[in-house]
Amino acid sequence: MTSSSIPPRKVRVLLTNDDGPPSASESPNIFSFARQLEATLGWDVKVVVPSSQKSWIGKAYQIRDTIVGSYYYPTEPHGLGETSTTSRPLKDGEVAEWILLDGTPATCSNVALFNLFPEGIDLVISGPNHGRNSSSAFALSSGTIGAAMSASVAKVRSIALSYGVFKETGPVTPRSLQLANEVSVKVVGKIWHDWGVDLEGWGSRKDEVDLYTVNVPLVEKYLESPRYYFTRIWRNNYASLFKPLPPADGAPPSLLFHFAPQMAGLVNPDLSTLPPGSDAWAVHSGYISVTPLRSSFAEPGMDALSLGSREGFGELVGNGREWLIDVESKSKI
Repeated sequence: MTSSSIPPRKVRVLLTNDDGPPSASESPNIFSFARQLEATLGWDVKVVVPSSQKSWIGKAYQIRDTIVGSYYYPTEPHGLGETSTTSRPLKDGEVAEWILLDGTPATCSNVALFNLFPEGIDLVISGPNHGRNSSSAFALSSGTIGAAMSASVAKVRSIALSYGVFKETGPVTPRSLQLANEVSVKVVGKIWHDWGVDLEGWGSRKDEVDLYTVNVPLVEKYLESPRYYFTRIWRNNYASLFKPLPPADGAPPSLLFHFAPQMAGLVNPDLSTLPPGSDAWAVHSGYISVTPLRSSFAEPGMDALSLGSREGFGELVGNGREWLIDVESKSKI
């Protein structure tokens, strides 16, 4: 067989998250998204996730710990499955072999890139997180974005993906999750084939956007006819994140605290207070937010508020720009 007749290798994707393995309560999105990614784009999806919930941990690494892994075998329809300390053939009903690591999301990203799949990963996708990661208050703490940032620092293209849940719009439905997966796969495919430019970034991948963070409202009425915006991160603030634990009866005061964030204003902000063109403005307006980032606690310039070809170039809205995603593009998904 000549080299010209060899079929091109599938895009090889590493999928990780900070929510852990499939779980109805803590990690309800990753299994259906992985299956959608494989079915729609035909990509080769490798999955390495923390063995338990690791939200709010940012880009941390456990440098003193030995990272212990296990194999996980998800099944339809929700991804529940068995674990094993050794790799084994798939049993009836199992659809893949995933890897769980007793580590942070950033640890999963780095270990996978350099130890588990050293033959090469083309793109790292972190998510879909169960909950938005819009605004600096959430983004700077996000394990989802931390895993994507870890890959970016390792010179690998990466996308953080988060599904925003809103109590005022009612419970998440199977239809809303299906639509969110379809929209997200479309966005990821478009970005991959027409990656944006950052001409003043001095990044490790010359003239490319380092990474993206994408926020999708997990609300059926918004996803039936979605609109897309390239956005900036809303620079906001939070107050107390911890509360002291009361001492037991008769015991002296102690230095014990538990995580109890005061975030009502961040979770349910007044839309009129959100800067147009920001990620929070977009997702709270029911739009899909696509934010280009640099892996240096900074955002790229205006040239990054579009795909590389400039197709789908919409109007400026505040500090953002509408993305007309269905405008005919030269890129192929």
